[in-house]
Amino acid sequence: MRPAGASRAAAHRYTVRACALGGLRLELGGVEIVCRPSGALWLESAGALIVADLHLEKGSSYAVRGQMLPPFDTADTLSRLEAETAVLRPRVLVFLGDSLHDRTAEERLSASDAQRLRALAAGRTLIWLAGNHDEEAPRSLPGETAGSICLEGLDLVHEPASGPVSAEAAGHLHPCARVRGRGASVRRRCFVTDGERIVLPAFGAFAGGLNVRDSAFRALFRRPPLAAVLGLAAVHPVPWAALGGD
Repeated sequence: MRPAGASRAAAHRYTVRACALGGLRLELGGVEIVCRPSGALWLESAGALIVADLHLEKGSSYAVRGQMLPPFDTADTLSRLEAETAVLRPRVLVFLGDSLHDRTAEERLSASDAQRLRALAAGRTLIWLAGNHDEEAPRSLPGETAGSICLEGLDLVHEPASGPVSAEAAGHLHPCARVRGRGASVRRRCFVTDGERIVLPAFGAFAGGLNVRDSAFRALFRRPPLAAVLGLAAVHPVPWAALGGD
């Protein structure tokens, strides 16, 4: 099944460039962005680090309901986020919604993890966008809250808008790609973009993912999109034709 517009834009070529520390540089509606191997998006012109769908305290949410998962997802997610901020030193840190897994997640945060979030806000602007899991603003954590924002011409939202866009970065869908090879395939989290909209992978340790061939992605792109697949130390551009379903 091809995305909307695939028949009239099958020959589209994407311009991507590898950059420092394994990132993949591309243009989104005239705005230059970098896809990071961590799953974060780097908007260098604004000094902004953008992450989607942390789902902090997902493990403890399952434990409350009797399904015992290792209670280390929040700590692991924050460790990877701290590593990104240490390397890039952003002036702005944007969470694209579903940062907290549910309404009581903030109450279940350990004191040490809450302090780590406060430390991430020190010396920079921290912005929480509302998601479908966390529509209410954090009560005791620092930062500004918004439904959506625009930075350097890039619209940052939780859920992709309906209809055409010119430069939008969204979360919500947790994209993953299955890359087909000779007799085998590998499934990895990924960014997915048609050069006008990009959907970020979930940054949370327990967030999981939805195959980009799923029908939920079908109407989002005007041409066959490109998957920017997360490797251990680099982001790999993979064309639509090389992607398989689950």
